[in-house]
Amino acid sequence: MSGDSKQMSAAARLADVRERIAQAERVARRPAGSVQLIAVSKTHPAEAIMPLIAAGQRLFGENRVQEAQAKWPALREAHGGIALHLVGQLQSNKAEDAVALFDAIHSVDRPSLVTALARAMDKTGRRPDCFVQVNIGEEQQKGGCALADLPALLEQARNAGLPVVGLMAVPPLDVEAAPYFALLDKLARDHDLPGRSMGMSGDYETAIMLGATHVRVGTALFGGRPAAA
Repeated sequence: MSGDSKQMSAAARLADVRERIAQAERVARRPAGSVQLIAVSKTHPAEAIMPLIAAGQRLFGENRVQEAQAKWPALREAHGGIALHLVGQLQSNKAEDAVALFDAIHSVDRPSLVTALARAMDKTGRRPDCFVQVNIGEEQQKGGCALADLPALLEQARNAGLPVVGLMAVPPLDVEAAPYFALLDKLARDHDLPGRSMGMSGDYETAIMLGATHVRVGTALFGGRPAAA
């Protein structure tokens, strides 16, 4: 019975987030279904993910290559149609593993990673979609390329044959996110990129109003993260 109630709870949370996304699309006068929901399953075990799969979610996001390698091959074998996006920082020495496992990489942020990804794609024959991550708030502790470096990094990525489909950003905490979302939207338009990966559990509706095509939602779907051991 507890398993059933857990599944209902997950299904209800998913339905609520999907309805909020649909409402934001309507208010923004955007086509229904124009925003993709990435269920960020980082730190959550397979048992917590399966109820969302059962409720129809097929797009998931992970922060770490090794964690994804431990969880997702078996889940994908058991459930068809799952797409997996890497939404966390990527070390260059993990590029080949990431290309082999993920369908999209949201954290392309430096020339050395572009080189490593291009090499990995040529070797494996897989070409996951790539988002260039921008350090939109110019925060030293965050990943993402500097605003001034974006044109050169995009040129390098395109010349290297990476399938660059958009930009990604994480706005600073504890400030109004809307100006940062608006800036990322403008940058994407300026560089003729269709994708904008922005917005998380606390602000995804605002992000949709300002052009998000992919929202990365974890807490609103899974609840709080498990305590660290």
